[in-house]
Amino acid sequence: MGGGQWLDRPTRHLFFTGKGGVGKTSLSTAVAIHLADAGKRVLLVSTDAASNLDEMLGVELKNTATAVPHVAGLSVLNIDPDTAAESYRQRVAAQMAADATDAQRFTVREQLSGACTTEIASFDEFASLLSDADQRYDHIVFDTAPTGHTLRLLSLPKAWSGFLAGNDRGASCLGPHSGLKMQEVRFKAALAALSAPTLTTVVLVTRAETGAIAEASRTSDELHALGLHNQRLVVNGVFHASDPQDAIAAAIEALGTRALQAMPQNLCALPQDQVPLRAFDTVGLPALRALLSDAPGDGVQAHSAALPTLPPGQGLDALADTLAQAEHGLIMVMGKGGVGKTTIAAALAIGLVQRGKSVHLSTTDPAAHLAATLDGAVPGLRVDRIDPIAETRNYVDKIMATKGAGLSESEKALMLEDLRSPCTEEVAVFHAFSKVVSEARSAFVVLDTAPTGHSLLLMDATGAYHRQMVREFEGHTAGRMVTPLMRLQDPAYTRIILVTLPETTPVSQAQALQEDLRRAQIEPFACVINKSVAAAGTHDPLLWARLDGERKQMQHVANGLAQRTYVLPWKARAPIGVSELSALVTQATLNEPGFGAKSTRPI
Repeated sequence: MGGGQWLDRPTRHLFFTGKGGVGKTSLSTAVAIHLADAGKRVLLVSTDAASNLDEMLGVELKNTATAVPHVAGLSVLNIDPDTAAESYRQRVAAQMAADATDAQRFTVREQLSGACTTEIASFDEFASLLSDADQRYDHIVFDTAPTGHTLRLLSLPKAWSGFLAGNDRGASCLGPHSGLKMQEVRFKAALAALSAPTLTTVVLVTRAETGAIAEASRTSDELHALGLHNQRLVVNGVFHASDPQDAIAAAIEALGTRALQAMPQNLCALPQDQVPLRAFDTVGLPALRALLSDAPGDGVQAHSAALPTLPPGQGLDALADTLAQAEHGLIMVMGKGGVGKTTIAAALAIGLVQRGKSVHLSTTDPAAHLAATLDGAVPGLRVDRIDPIAETRNYVDKIMATKGAGLSESEKALMLEDLRSPCTEEVAVFHAFSKVVSEARSAFVVLDTAPTGHSLLLMDATGAYHRQMVREFEGHTAGRMVTPLMRLQDPAYTRIILVTLPETTPVSQAQALQEDLRRAQIEPFACVINKSVAAAGTHDPLLWARLDGERKQMQHVANGLAQRTYVLPWKARAPIGVSELSALVTQATLNEPGFGAKSTRPI
């Protein structure tokens, strides 16, 4: 990839997107450094609320462009949602008439306090970069959030441009339309820049894994529908076994080969690059520069010592046992995209059913994979998902039926026009989420959440709703107010399961998520370390070179990331389907000898 022609003559805007955990941040950062080293002025932008660019580059991320030491010409910028939202509120307020009353200004501030304002404000910052007229940078490289959130971000120029067209009346949850209209020119310029193949390339990042490739294929189709046709595919972390006698290494290579051979036609038609699996973590400038290097060899030396000593942990069956001790409750599975949240959530749901519980399994992830992961029905398990489109339609119908009664046809038309704003979806999804949370009062609810950044926006909406209810109930003593946030804060009601991989970035992300939850007075219940190659057993030189780093990360988790740690080994066959998922949580596995590729007993 380092010598590819596309890096010699790239477009001005480069978007890196894909399923969480495929290496978007590593690749986008390495490309930004490569271009800067070639003498270009480059801005690297993170649109991910859970980005770890600061750790990779050793630079504090800010909402303003910051120069990266030792990389001449490279600056980095993080679109911070809270900072962007406050700046947006101030700009909208400044558009109000000079004679506006304090009450009117307060009303606008309240309208601008929701999660949808945070989203559009973040997009506003993003749009300003795309429509940048002074061309301060030769290239702008975007490290985006996982696919579902990114597709929504990229669809906003068209959605808001359509909403604003001919609409100069009334007010929405983003404040007066007259204030929002001032952004219309910028939105249209952003849409034009995104759609121009000479200006913008979308780099679809995947790994040689069936799930990641399938998501890249879906994303490619959706991007084409949005008018973004200039796409390129990068397969990251391609592994070739050094020792054909090593069963684990051979299985990993064979799995990747099969996945690439079965690649959908729409991806096969794209220009493609492959980046080999490296022996090092991509943290720090030397590692990031080496990631795209075409130099032969990577300094991997053969090892003959025993496997590294692993910290104590238990299998997923033990976690299912612990959770089943309660009669009901909410189990939220959270973590960085690509760590296996959906697999863990589905397995735990099946494990609770095995233990005689009635379970509702749902997801808040726009790119949900529950049905494909289960690949079958389980008696006693109800499976669905919070579908943003369906929830928005139901929410609009409900509002029109309740608040539209008695209005004139013109007033109804105006209300419906306001409800067509893209931020209505955020409100609708929050209401659906709240309903699912309340179901855990009498049954088990297992919730597979969206990747970290998107989930934190949902948590922000939950907190905003809680604060609003506290204000409204202030001074009232009759009855007891219980908000969704209060249920999430109750350890007897909600169990948060953090999922991570034994790698630097996912563990750092899990720690950051833990800190965010604790600031909201929510204490994580347990941490699951997924896909441990060390636990599976291998002697391949390249995999061996990565094992010490894996051991360190597992030790870090065990030493403070969670009170309870559970470990799942890497599997030669992906745990898809009811049978495979059941095996992860079946109590009988505790009696299996050894800890091989198909075992889940404690280590």
